Amino acid sequence: MTPIVAASGARSQMRRVATASYVGSAIEFYDFFIYGTAAALVFPTVFFPELGHVMAVTASLGAFASAFLARPVGAAVFGHFGDRIGRTQTLVVTLLLMGVATVGVGLLPSTASIGIAAPLALIGLRLIQGFAVGGEWAGAVLLSAEHAPEGRRGFYGMFTQLGLGTALVLSNLVFLVVHTAFADSSQAFLQWGWRIPFLLSAVLIAIALYIRLTVSEPTAVGADDREALPGTPIGVLMRRQGARVLLAGGAAICAPMLVFQAGTFFTHYAADHLGYSTNLVLTVSVLGGFFAIAFAAASAISSDMWGRKRVTAWAVALAVPWSVAVFPLIETRDPAVFGVAMVATYALIGACMGPMAAFLPELFAARYRYTAAALSHTIGAIVGGALPPVLSPALLNAAGSTAVAAMMGALALLSFACVAALPETAGRRATRR
Repeated sequence: MTPIVAASGARSQMRRVATASYVGSAIEFYDFFIYGTAAALVFPTVFFPELGHVMAVTASLGAFASAFLARPVGAAVFGHFGDRIGRTQTLVVTLLLMGVATVGVGLLPSTASIGIAAPLALIGLRLIQGFAVGGEWAGAVLLSAEHAPEGRRGFYGMFTQLGLGTALVLSNLVFLVVHTAFADSSQAFLQWGWRIPFLLSAVLIAIALYIRLTVSEPTAVGADDREALPGTPIGVLMRRQGARVLLAGGAAICAPMLVFQAGTFFTHYAADHLGYSTNLVLTVSVLGGFFAIAFAAASAISSDMWGRKRVTAWAVALAVPWSVAVFPLIETRDPAVFGVAMVATYALIGACMGPMAAFLPELFAARYRYTAAALSHTIGAIVGGALPPVLSPALLNAAGSTAVAAMMGALALLSFACVAALPETAGRRATRR
């Protein structure tokens, strides 16, 4: 094979990898995010109608957060098989599980129809979603990072993060279209209109599955490496780099904290307490998703030039004061201020998450890298994504917006401290032990 042909083949393979990482990530997180939107706007009425307003919202957001209980299990299980068997086969399983759970939510009868079985089944399906997504992100970023040429892992890792930003746009856009279509019949929207975004997932999953099956296994982790690993990947990881898993998890807190506060708690608060129309709230979120995509791309590409740690540290440092200020700004009850605050939040989300697809995998040895990246990302998602939306309503009722702002600022500051404690990784080889 001539060098020109080999180079052409490598470029073609990288395009397939980038497309598979992008599309798979977009569709898996679309499934994850539409649940969050529905939890804020629909589920308190459909699945928790007998509870008081505050308790119904808390229960709905608690059901949303239940997925994070299953994410560490998914991270450990899929990390094990991803390190032992391979990235691509594992990602096919996560995709299918997510699709089944999401379509199941769309088909689930309401509490009015089948009683308490409805919210219990809702939580069960959400746990399956969490189990699947626990192994999704790490596998998707490793496809990119381990195929990418030296010096361009930030760029190719970007596509997984763009998928997450695209999922923000898609999930809010689909709900916006459906809600607008049912503008004259809110009852019909609550009965069956909200199910359309979930059922649409079946088509999207089929597309992503087809694309993922065209991608080969990265050469960074070969059969010899897997067989030589002494003990289970998670056991070896904890013995060799356990402290780094915790630091990496802390570094990953900031982005999900802002994502899920903006996508669930802020969305509910704006529609329910501030009286903004659902269409306005969803439109602002769609616009914010585009800013998340743009800033994720900029920060990921910049990390190839200036370093993962430096770019991430700057983004998280900016997020610390913003995390304190954003909720008081939303509480001004000015629609324009609300829109700017939300869009700026999504821009910061993009800046924080852009380098992570290269940064986290580069922190760990190849033989247990899937497990390590999955667990560290999951730690950040649990602390940053699960707890704040559930705690925020209670904090708001007990101590006002200052308590919510203080919690968010403290989490962002913790994330910054963990980033500062980690080493720079740009320029290191991803194929070495």
